[in-house]
Amino acid sequence: MWASAFVSIRASAQHFGPGALALGRLLTASIALGVVLLVKRVPPPSRQAWPGILASGVLWFGLYMVALNWGEQGVDAGTAAMVVNIGPIVIALLSGWILKEGFPPMLLAGMAVSFAGAAVVGLSTSKGGGSSLTGVLLCLLAALTYGAGVVSQKPALRHASPLQVTTYGCFVGTAVTLPFAGQLLAQLPEAPLTATLNMVYLGLFPTALAFTTWTYALSRTTAGKMGATTYAVPAVVVLIAWVLLDEVPGWLTLLGGAICLGGVAVSRTRGARPAPVAAPAKEAADRP
Repeated sequence: MWASAFVSIRASAQHFGPGALALGRLLTASIALGVVLLVKRVPPPSRQAWPGILASGVLWFGLYMVALNWGEQGVDAGTAAMVVNIGPIVIALLSGWILKEGFPPMLLAGMAVSFAGAAVVGLSTSKGGGSSLTGVLLCLLAALTYGAGVVSQKPALRHASPLQVTTYGCFVGTAVTLPFAGQLLAQLPEAPLTATLNMVYLGLFPTALAFTTWTYALSRTTAGKMGATTYAVPAVVVLIAWVLLDEVPGWLTLLGGAICLGGVAVSRTRGARPAPVAAPAKEAADRP
């Protein structure tokens, strides 16, 4: 779903400003997730979960989406992919330090392999033109807010369900992007139906559905290992563009995609798991 978002963003970016597109996407997702909460009668999250929800809502749902939309106006897709793929490295570093997940060697090795693959994909799909320094910096900001947002989600999942963390984080992101409401209202009547439908798609699937499934998986593994799986996105983007846009990838692009997937596989091996915490001496003595 996140890979397909790159195609939809490209299709809508020329008709909506970065903030307007982010707000429209988040409004759609908030309505869909809000309906689910009402139908399932899910209560608000506990007070202990709110620091993580607020942080992830502001950083990942809000700033990340605006920065990425804006950054891609100044750089080509290949450059954007390389810069944004710093995100999983940020996740690994922050989760190892803040969440005490450690730095498993196989996880770090797999991330290095995947980053190399993402760089190959980026170079092979680059248009060769000059990139805007502002665009590169905005993509870097997107990567940093993405990584910090994921790490913020993990502690919140100790006190709230994945659906609660995702939905209320989306509500917070919507509130952050409300200053772009005037721009969205002005651009909606002028935008073609296909661009509006792409914005709705971004809200329903890459946001409401994919962020919820992401949070569900994050609640069952470490942030570092989850971040490494997103290196598969460039390879999937290549396949989607091949099928939907008839953009036939070159051999270098296919090689880069294969390297990305290989790195993800390495990062998910048993050696990438954090070392188990030793049992206290009394507990060990009590065991048969």
